Amino acid sequence: MSALSALPFLKPVHLRSPRSSPGGQRRHTLPASEFRCLSPEDAVSVFEIEREAFISVSGDCPLHLDEIRHFLNLCPELSLGWFEEGRLVAFIIGSLWDQDRLSQAALTLHKPQGTAVHIHVLAVHRTFRQQGKGSILMWRYLQYLRCLPFARRALLMCEDFLVPFYQKCGFKALGPCEVTVGDLAFIEMQHPVRGHAFMRRNSGC
Repeated sequence: MSALSALPFLKPVHLRSPRSSPGGQRRHTLPASEFRCLSPEDAVSVFEIEREAFISVSGDCPLHLDEIRHFLNLCPELSLGWFEEGRLVAFIIGSLWDQDRLSQAALTLHKPQGTAVHIHVLAVHRTFRQQGKGSILMWRYLQYLRCLPFARRALLMCEDFLVPFYQKCGFKALGPCEVTVGDLAFIEMQHPVRGHAFMRRNSGC
């Protein structure tokens, strides 16, 4: 059994009752809301949301399509997608990192022996913004990480205007990030993640 399938908070939030067809027979419907790890097959949908969300703001994307496929092949268990009736509406993609702070190499590498989860990107589809979905997805992602035995902390880098959002999610600023992308500079932020043994005793993971 995968780590994801064992966690009740990543299963559908609620299911719609099967609808009746005109002939009175019931037909299957997709979950109204579902959280699951992403797969390489989701890469195009991920990139479409990310491109619209970031290019209009910064002129570039944190991950390009080949990089999305790269991480979803290497470490799909560190991603999380929010689906509404089968449609991707928000996602997070992460990988493992093995140093105290992020460096330029962290943008493209996955370090399987690392204990820090580097969150590369969180994005919400434009028609679902301003509904609190980003905060909810981050909360669920952090809950998921707490049930992974190797995860000790989550790291991310963001521009100044996003610092308050991540602070509300429980992240603390570590200071300026070593990583730069073009003319953009970032603040590095961290969130502690408790290990599997603690959560097994206290939350049923």
